[in-house]
Amino acid sequence: MDAPETRYARTVDGVHIAYQVLGEGPSDLVFVPGFVFNVEHVWDSWKQAAAFVWRLASFSRVILFDRRGTGLSDHILRAEHQLTLEARMDDIRAVLDAAGSERAIVLGFEGSVAVCAMFAATYPDRTSALVAHSPEGGLRTPDSPWRGTDEARDAWLESVDQEWGTQPFASREGRLVWPDIGDDEVWWREYARFMRRSLSPGDAVEFLRIDSHTDASDVLPTVRVPALVIHRTNDESAPVEEARYMAAKIAGAQLVELPGANHGWMSPDQDEVLDEIERFVRHLRAEEAELDRTLATVLFTDIVASTERATALGDRAWRDLLERHHGTVRGLLARYRGHEVDTAGDGFFATFEGPARAVRCAQAIIGALKVHGLQIRAGVHTGEVETIDRKVGGVAVVIGARIGALAETSEILASSTVKDLTAGSGLVFEEAGEHELKGVPDRWRLYRVVNDATPS
Repeated sequence: MDAPETRYARTVDGVHIAYQVLGEGPSDLVFVPGFVFNVEHVWDSWKQAAAFVWRLASFSRVILFDRRGTGLSDHILRAEHQLTLEARMDDIRAVLDAAGSERAIVLGFEGSVAVCAMFAATYPDRTSALVAHSPEGGLRTPDSPWRGTDEARDAWLESVDQEWGTQPFASREGRLVWPDIGDDEVWWREYARFMRRSLSPGDAVEFLRIDSHTDASDVLPTVRVPALVIHRTNDESAPVEEARYMAAKIAGAQLVELPGANHGWMSPDQDEVLDEIERFVRHLRAEEAELDRTLATVLFTDIVASTERATALGDRAWRDLLERHHGTVRGLLARYRGHEVDTAGDGFFATFEGPARAVRCAQAIIGALKVHGLQIRAGVHTGEVETIDRKVGGVAVVIGARIGALAETSEILASSTVKDLTAGSGLVFEEAGEHELKGVPDRWRLYRVVNDATPS
């Protein structure tokens, strides 16, 4: 069969994403591979990979792409801003739009699973289901048994930096990933070539470094689409405990543990994995339902000491200043793609699709309004929100409002969820202690945003 045509989609931050479309099945399926991938190399010589994709295309319309910084897509220019979960999530949205897909099953592998989970939670209206194959990285807990030591991570990054794309490296790592391949040097030589055509050593190190600091665990309970998690029980490169943890955190998720030690989708025993995916996809077509809950970041801002300022200025001057305040905030919400939900006097409540944009918007608002002599405080939280009669509500909204109320003058306070989801964004946080939030159970650890610069 002929290889599909490679085209390009463009993300909101200007990254060109190489993608292909194949198959004519009744359901769209977007395949988000690990960072070792090249959409054209798959068809050139990597038969095992091609067989996997063609099988997906036998029961779905498949959208295949190179993640930013890999393969034929643009490589990273400002990695600290362009490798966040939020930015990588937009790769999926961009290729769906370019391929004319309104809704798709999102299939993630290894480190891309965290990106897919965040996309599914944020865009349930565009996600038919989530399939997580061999999750690895992006999910961390303090006592996670799959989390290696910092020393082991640093040693691994050093070997990637020094040996990436060489046949000895491919053979050594590949024997751990696919033990059934054995001494097949042709396979290892081809795998080394696949590495080189996927990304450079520097790009590989940057991906792995960011993923090691990213934690999407808090997103998992907000995934409300059907989910399937697949893993092999004796996979040494990615312990099965991480898959079990993920499945336990997503309500109603199916966990399928297959026997064997081969890792990932290019393994010789891939048919077992594909059988499970096909069975899941076909079952979805009979029971799929729309959901009204989504993952969002909420931002609350208000003017510090507004009553005193209004009294000092008088009604007319205060009204004029308040109009300038409202115009400035609305202009910056538009710039950072925020959605104004409510305005109560001197405060704003807005939602964002990603936490980094919300924080950057708050920074810009505080800086812009200082020119008018106004001092602002802000609170940011990411969680599940509900839409009822076109009004946004839910516990996440209450938490965001309570956090905003605790902020001091010119201060942005954020929940730990926001801090964890913005790893790699360039934002810097410092601990602001544990706090009780009125009407919200438990104590909450909050963080103060301490860097003022916004990216150009």
